[in-house]
Amino acid sequence: LELLSRLSALLIVYNEEAHLPDAIAQLDFVDDIIVVDSYSTDNTIAILETLPQVKIFQKTFKDFASQRNFAISKSTSDWVLFIDADERIPKLLKGEILKTIANPDAKPAYKFRRQFMYKGKKLRFSGLQTDSVYRLFKNGKASYKPERFVHEQLVVDGETGMLDHKLLHYFYENYEDYKSKMLAYGKLRGLELYKKGKRPTLFQQYIKPLYKFITHYIIRLGILDGVKGWDISYLNALSVAERYREASRLFRSAPEK
Repeated sequence: LELLSRLSALLIVYNEEAHLPDAIAQLDFVDDIIVVDSYSTDNTIAILETLPQVKIFQKTFKDFASQRNFAISKSTSDWVLFIDADERIPKLLKGEILKTIANPDAKPAYKFRRQFMYKGKKLRFSGLQTDSVYRLFKNGKASYKPERFVHEQLVVDGETGMLDHKLLHYFYENYEDYKSKMLAYGKLRGLELYKKGKRPTLFQQYIKPLYKFITHYIIRLGILDGVKGWDISYLNALSVAERYREASRLFRSAPEK
């Protein structure tokens, strides 16, 4: 008799009280759930403590890559499934995940395509229509590149694949939340540049944010998403501007060598 592969669901969270009940409820097909919390200040921990299937760990947030690698280190399963608190796994995708991990010839890692949801409705364009992320991989066969603080890069030992069914991403509930998230991402990317010694040029500071907006709104058809497309395109451009602003600030405040 062939042993079934074990699957851990991993979440890294901070102040996710609104999303957590639904996020955990959908994980009824995994063997265990590991949550790494960055010392939330809302009811996140209180909610998690009512869920017996969840193993809770706390780690001060430094960057996304180190949080994710820490979560992986807490799993003893054959496979790990990363899920964000604002993501949902439709029934067909659940079946595909289980079929994949049961396949002895499965690749070591798989990407998921994501369907972005804006205030509960599908976002069709705005540069997000081709988005895909690694979410499922064999334990011990992949880890996140430590020098990538945000938009983490998975390093995989072997060939990778893509699952057919899409993950739902409820990434945009209100303008201010998404704006603060994009500014935070920009700051982390700025820190990456500073750590690499890459001082921003005037071109990067003034032209790249504009290029980002034009790419999302015009080239990637954000204009067809109406006001939603404008918001997404603007906030993505704002994140780029914040990246170079933060890197410039860090270089200016660094002690002279």
